[in-house]
Amino acid sequence: MKNTFTEDTRVKIPALIHLTRLGYIYISQKEHYKRNEETNIFPDIFKESLRRINSDNISDDDLDRLLNDITFELDNQDLGEAFYKRLSSGSGIRLIDFENFNNNSFHVTTELSCVNGADEFRPDITVFINGMPLSFIEVKKPNNKDGILVERTRINKRYANRKFRRFANITQLMIFSNNSEYQDGVIEPIQGAYYATSSYKKLKFNYFREDPDYPVKERLQSLDEKTELFILKDSNQIVIKDNIEFNTNKHYDTPTNRILTSMLSRERLSFILRYALVYVHEKGELGEPIVQKHIMRYPQLFATIAIGAKLDQGIRKGIIWHTQGSGKTALAYYNVKYLTDYYQKQNVIPKFFFIVDRLDLLKQASKEFSNRGLKVNEVNSRQDFIRNIKRVAGLQNSLGIPEITVVNIQKFSEESSVVELTDYDINTQCIYFLDEAHRSYNPKGDYLAKLLKSDKNAIKIALTGTPLLKEVAKEYDSKKLFGDYIHKYYYNMSIADGYTLRLIREQIENKFKMEMQHVLESIRVKQGEFSKAELYAKPKFVKPLLKYITNDLIRFKRDSGDYSLGGMVICDSAEQAKELFKQFELEYGDQEIVASRLVAEERDNYNSSPKLRAALILHDENDTEIRTELIEAFKASKIDILFVYNMLLTGFSANNLKKLYVNRVIKDHNLLQALTRVNRPFKDFRYGYVVDFADISNAFDRTNRLYYEELQDQLGDDFEYYNHIFKSREEIDNELLDIKEVLFHYDIEVILTF
Repeated sequence: MKNTFTEDTRVKIPALIHLTRLGYIYISQKEHYKRNEETNIFPDIFKESLRRINSDNISDDDLDRLLNDITFELDNQDLGEAFYKRLSSGSGIRLIDFENFNNNSFHVTTELSCVNGADEFRPDITVFINGMPLSFIEVKKPNNKDGILVERTRINKRYANRKFRRFANITQLMIFSNNSEYQDGVIEPIQGAYYATSSYKKLKFNYFREDPDYPVKERLQSLDEKTELFILKDSNQIVIKDNIEFNTNKHYDTPTNRILTSMLSRERLSFILRYALVYVHEKGELGEPIVQKHIMRYPQLFATIAIGAKLDQGIRKGIIWHTQGSGKTALAYYNVKYLTDYYQKQNVIPKFFFIVDRLDLLKQASKEFSNRGLKVNEVNSRQDFIRNIKRVAGLQNSLGIPEITVVNIQKFSEESSVVELTDYDINTQCIYFLDEAHRSYNPKGDYLAKLLKSDKNAIKIALTGTPLLKEVAKEYDSKKLFGDYIHKYYYNMSIADGYTLRLIREQIENKFKMEMQHVLESIRVKQGEFSKAELYAKPKFVKPLLKYITNDLIRFKRDSGDYSLGGMVICDSAEQAKELFKQFELEYGDQEIVASRLVAEERDNYNSSPKLRAALILHDENDTEIRTELIEAFKASKIDILFVYNMLLTGFSANNLKKLYVNRVIKDHNLLQALTRVNRPFKDFRYGYVVDFADISNAFDRTNRLYYEELQDQLGDDFEYYNHIFKSREEIDNELLDIKEVLFHYDIEVILTF
């Protein structure tokens, strides 16, 4: 008897049936011949749909030319950027009606071949809007050997194939599921339902979790028995119609069907296609152009929806509390797109401002916005800011490119105050995104006061991963300054979703502690009393400290088998940082001043000769340009160690930074900011590591308690795992016991005979 318990019967066919409940019309496999094989567009559906959503006056010749133009565009080596601009455009012949999304045509089919000569692959399910194959779904049955990763490996290979370029370029959304619940916090997601957008190299899987405050509003249609029979017959699986397992898998709440509702319901798909996709242009190590296509993470999606909902309620300020590493600058970019449309529907011109409190963050944010295609204006004076606000036009450029103005709030510290502005056009709406809103926004100072006075009517959206808390900041906690929380996304969810890593705190060896105590005593005896900061900056103290750090980092690189890993030393003072760097140069030779001179070839023999490179990053060392080059060299693994004091503890992201050496106690939100410099995912690393010279445990416990209390105030008792940013010693010991238990059952002698 034929096995009926396959991925088709368990997952694919139930998913097809569920999509018809979402309003998609099933196309029989017998009608696949009607498609254009070069692009998999169905011309008849395409033409009928475009006449309906544009004008009946569009001729067949016009539509044929349009199809030819699309075919040529899809041949570009641009990840489909030219096609996406056409797809999302509101001018010319519209490919999609975004104003009335229900006016479009929605279809679905299975086993549609993507063919180019002898090369071919067939997605399990293909989803069409107006006859265009904009999405596909790959499924596996639950508990299959390699999980869903096998499908990611396949699509990476397929989309790297030049012959499949058109199919990669036309695809906007991909969903992968083996109909299993998520295994949280894993580096390589094996079980679950994930989404992605196109890539020529390495596809990025994203979790999707519904937000109970912003559920899908669209109601499922009733299951039509004739449609179900039609799909079963078309797949030659009519025999399973009354099977109990099949009927269970048709339920709307299976992992596969949940993500289909979350992403392919009409309201969500409209939002994703219009606002959730972006092309990021960067340069490689040799200056070559690199383009990547990104898709919103689900917390960014819900934060954007939440902003719109709050504005609808008349709320004009609030806080986005998203943990470090969750992409808050990208969130601001997505909202430039979203809020431009939001206000244009009201005949209001929005003007966007991204407020930072440091010059290095201004440069970093400007680069991120520019890479995503925004025209960036950098405000260099208070007068420039006033002129910018007063200007009626929403754009300063003549090309119609969306804009954002990046402002350093320190510009508001000039002696002359900002006058209250009341004479700008009422049809202009200023929108302020205040980055890192846990710092430099003391209302008793004049920075924030002058900013707020500059435009009392502005929308103010504060972005932070660590809000100021009442017990710490007393009279100026974040909520008092910026309003209530608009949206929240915490450490535990970020770790579960694989966007950030848990940390392991490494204590210093007792032998080293004792040696350093003797060193300190000998300094006091020979040279007299010094302040603590002076003692810790003495060469006699710094030398063994540096030796411990460099030996530890070299061992870490070797044990990991990865010499691209980097470390950062948070020094007790600027003087200690300078002395550490001085001693480093005495040990390893002069370090390059201009990091761009460092070339990859110099590191080829690193495996056999562990010669380290380092950089000193202080506000009074080098200029901004050189510091930027040094930081970029570190990110490119051309520099191994950064010695810092106050710089780079917030807003700095380098995925290869996996060792943090902490030489001083940092408190409250600043501590969490500093610790999470090492929490970014990198290759298959499961943790970031904190080497604790300063014994930060008490400070961390206090900070964690304060945030836990704030969370309880927000969430009640539901949030019991917030303090899991660090992996505990008990968890590590239990894992080792589990490993020993598994190994105990193996016969070592038998293994050694192979």
